[in-house]
Amino acid sequence: MEFTVQQIAEVLGGTVEGDATQRISSLAKIEEAQAGSLTFLSNAKYEPFLYETGASAVIVGQAQELKQAIKPTLIRVDNPYTAFSQLLEFYAQATRTGKRGVEEPAFIGKSSEIGAGHYRGAFSYIGEQCRLGDNVLVFPHAYIGDRVTIGEGSIIHAGAKIYPDTVIGKFCVIKAGAVVGSDGFGFAPQPDGSYKAIPQIGNVVLEDYVSIGANATVDCATLGSTIVRTGSKIDNLVQLAHNVEIGRHTVIASQTGIAGSAKIGDHCVLAGQVGMAGHVTLANKTTVTAQSGVGKNVKQEGTILQGSTAFDFKQNQRAQIVFRRLPELEQRVAQLEKAKNATEKP
Repeated sequence: MEFTVQQIAEVLGGTVEGDATQRISSLAKIEEAQAGSLTFLSNAKYEPFLYETGASAVIVGQAQELKQAIKPTLIRVDNPYTAFSQLLEFYAQATRTGKRGVEEPAFIGKSSEIGAGHYRGAFSYIGEQCRLGDNVLVFPHAYIGDRVTIGEGSIIHAGAKIYPDTVIGKFCVIKAGAVVGSDGFGFAPQPDGSYKAIPQIGNVVLEDYVSIGANATVDCATLGSTIVRTGSKIDNLVQLAHNVEIGRHTVIASQTGIAGSAKIGDHCVLAGQVGMAGHVTLANKTTVTAQSGVGKNVKQEGTILQGSTAFDFKQNQRAQIVFRRLPELEQRVAQLEKAKNATEKP
């Protein structure tokens, strides 16, 4: 597919400097781009490539200054990284498989409804009393249980499992092997030391534009709903336990585990292998760095946590500096003790 620079600028809400009629057929890294491709510049250390790139067009910030002449056409936007991400999403939508119709064998319950322009792959299963909107794509071997609602334009990839009563909004993506709505880890200890399963009778609600990564799991609530709010992105191999609530436009990286009833605010970032205890709340715009453990509430917006157990980012950095100096400090203490003992001898 080809688009003109002007068409791309209109999608991004940007302005063009140069030849707006140039045609773009591919996206590329700025250091690898060739004629006919579009790239972006958001990191200052890549600025030298702006003057060397073979790209036909480059997305740059409004304040980007040119230190010498350049060949590519520029598309100026407020945030180049965000704009390029938006373009990738647009490109993915424009070049989607285009699959429509029904492959055999595929099953849909007689009491279920599915909108126009849909696709149901071979060996997919849709239960009873389901409501699927227009242009929903259900790939082979996907399972959708009874009473599931899926909004317009959402994609259920191969092998994904959607348990009964799950609610999925518009333009969501459930990637291969993900499990949404399975029972939460609820067991009551018994006097004899055994555990008895607690029935999990709630559901999962994914609002619009949510992405659930491959082999991620989102457990249903014990009561009420486990909720992932609009625009949040969950990476592969993430575990969200029962009654967890994820705020709007929050991102959670791979191998993170969120325990039951934890609540994460809007615009938060959880890096890989974060562990979060149950019933803990994170304020909006909290960032938790990789392999950190969170065991208490965070009330201040914009907090950055690091460490296990995680504590304030700046305090942790100071502690790490001391930690690295421990061998030197130990040696100095030993020397001081030796000197002190020498002076105390009769």
